[in-house]
Amino acid sequence: MTDDEKKATARGTRPRRERIEVWVTPDEKAELADRAAQGGLSLSAYLRASGLNHPIRSVADLDAVADLVRVNGDLGRVAGLLKLWLAEKRGEGANPVDVETLMREFRAQQAKLSAIMGQLVRGK
Repeated sequence: MTDDEKKATARGTRPRRERIEVWVTPDEKAELADRAAQGGLSLSAYLRASGLNHPIRSVADLDAVADLVRVNGDLGRVAGLLKLWLAEKRGEGANPVDVETLMREFRAQQAKLSAIMGQLVRGK
């Protein structure tokens, strides 16, 4: 195995020996570099994925999913606190039926968030 093959294997990719040159204007190069950066890819990886019609995920989409995961966790914690309140202080303060309804709404919102996160991750 050659040094190039070892380096390529260590990175987890197949060794690539073919090169394609593409002539572009400086503006086109800047646009391609910007799109590659948005996808968290090198220019070469972006052009390869684009040319082979592979999906290119936006880093912003993945950041949004991370934010949604945090919100989903917060909803779960609030619902858990409501459940604890129902168990320990049933009948005190708010009507238990209202609290149970609120808990069901929290769970429904969590399910919607999970579905949205799944769509973002799968790129649909």
